[in-house]
Amino acid sequence: MSQADSSDAVSPDDDPAATLTPGRKRMKPGERRAQILQTLAAMLEQPGAERITTASLAAKIEVSEAALYRHFASKAQMFEGLIDFIESSLFTLINQIAEREGDGADKAARMVMVLLQFGEKNPGMARVMVGDALVFEHERLHQRMNQLFDRIESALRQVLRAAAQARHSSTPSADAQVRASALVALALGQLQRFTRSGFKRSPLEHLEPALALLV
Repeated sequence: MSQADSSDAVSPDDDPAATLTPGRKRMKPGERRAQILQTLAAMLEQPGAERITTASLAAKIEVSEAALYRHFASKAQMFEGLIDFIESSLFTLINQIAEREGDGADKAARMVMVLLQFGEKNPGMARVMVGDALVFEHERLHQRMNQLFDRIESALRQVLRAAAQARHSSTPSADAQVRASALVALALGQLQRFTRSGFKRSPLEHLEPALALLV
């Protein structure tokens, strides 16, 4: 099993937590909104971080809570902004992999690889992905993350079905469903271990042998 191509990897420039530029200068339209999301992501990267309040977020940025609400109607909307970023980033990569020529099993492995690479490069986002950061937040945020992983499973199922057909499986759809479900469970488990270890255990640890068993 080969590593994902460098084009699959997430650039640090795409990481909201990596692009924070604090300052008191007058910001252009949209910059404050981006700064709020960048700061929220950065605060989520602190291992063992307590529930983030709008007061603590505003203090970190050195603005009033009212300033936050000029850009987001609620804290839930701020988390939705992070989920939008996660979704857009991951499916840009996943769709690129799906559209390539090649073996479906290899495509599935690459999809899981870029998912876990994204989590490793964006620890705060990883906490959102596994739900740790959403424990006390609005239920719709949990539903959105569930839907995101359902979409990932669907993308895996499609490429794995093609792989099963290439192997002349008598039940390609059933085979693909089982493997796709197992791969999503693996990815979530790797991300959960990463976040619960305080980001010390890489989600890519032992990944290639595990993928070899599942795809």
